[in-house]
Amino acid sequence: MKRNFSLIFFLKKGKTDQKDTSSIYIRITVEKKRAEVATGKQCLDIDWDNGKVRKSSSAAKSINPFLKQLELKVHDAQRKLMMADEDATALNLMDELLGRSYKVRKLTEVFEDHNDRMKALVGSEFSKMTLLRYQTALRHIRQFLKEKYNTTDIDIKKINHTFLTDYDFFLRTVRKCANNSAVKYIKNLKKIIKICLAHGWIIKDPFANFKATVKVIDRICLNEQEVKVLEQKYISNERLARVKDIFLFSCYTGLAYIDIYQLKKSEVIVGNNGDRWIISNRQKTGTPTRIPLLPNAVLILDKYADHPICCDSDKMFPVSSNQKMNSYLKEIADLCAFNIPLTYHLARHTFATTITLLNDVPIETVSKMLGHKDLKTTQHYAKVMDRKVDNDMAILKQKITEFKPIQNSTKYNYTITK
Repeated sequence: MKRNFSLIFFLKKGKTDQKDTSSIYIRITVEKKRAEVATGKQCLDIDWDNGKVRKSSSAAKSINPFLKQLELKVHDAQRKLMMADEDATALNLMDELLGRSYKVRKLTEVFEDHNDRMKALVGSEFSKMTLLRYQTALRHIRQFLKEKYNTTDIDIKKINHTFLTDYDFFLRTVRKCANNSAVKYIKNLKKIIKICLAHGWIIKDPFANFKATVKVIDRICLNEQEVKVLEQKYISNERLARVKDIFLFSCYTGLAYIDIYQLKKSEVIVGNNGDRWIISNRQKTGTPTRIPLLPNAVLILDKYADHPICCDSDKMFPVSSNQKMNSYLKEIADLCAFNIPLTYHLARHTFATTITLLNDVPIETVSKMLGHKDLKTTQHYAKVMDRKVDNDMAILKQKITEFKPIQNSTKYNYTITK
């Protein structure tokens, strides 16, 4: 890529320079980014004039031609980078001038390094699920490079708007990703690009004119009647009965699967009024969560207090893997004759909507119990049901009927003037 650059020579006092003598430096500037280095020449400060040695100085005949040769070498370096289709940044020009080898940064190499660093921080700064998502994103990138470019890797400087649009199309067609899933994988790639920008490996952001928007999904949940059906449903199978109880506990607390899986006995405390609370940090965001337990949740909690798995550990519930839980929930949905796909995360939506908002719990309180950092996130989780709208409008109608309407039969004639 061709870039205009500026080049100047200037004096800079070095540690070994004698009095009234300074080293001559060369500085290359490309789009406000600088790179400078000593030329190895010195001259008297008094002999320096506007980027070169005064002609009257005896050193002018040897130094000025040398500086002119350096300037020509920088122009040659720019042409060489252009011929190689490399970005002529200030640093790259300086590397060419000094004969330093330029390291080509590859996309999957940078991606792998990021994932390795993330893996080392799992449990402290990142969750295992976050790492798995980035590992999946890297697999998608590799498949895309193989099918689109017939290569295993690509120079990060080759990533442009066309690359991004093609990758987005690949995710939606070949990988069959829904909009929001495709956007998440695009954002994973965007983080890698930001790392490259921060290190100065690339100058131009390929995402500058690329837009990928997450669509707001109308989140389904169990209504009040369905919660009652599930609660009263007798299940003889111990495995399914246990999954049903743990799912219902999340319906009454709003805890996500990973938070239920990691819930410790020490995180359930007794408040000043004797009620029990869950006080913990969300695994996903690390934000603190304080949830007062409803009576139905307490009953489930006590039911598993003496479970063998819980007795041998600090865990509150004997929770299976997320995959197995969702598989068992499908069986439970069939037993209850539910027409909606029952997944574990649906319990969190049920708490946000049916259990709390529908029963006039302020959304700010719901947001705090869910451990959200932003109220907008809670608004996405919790939709206002038709019954809530009906109840609110019934109250409004009652208030309106308390006032007598003003009788006014006067008719007005409107004249339209042109």
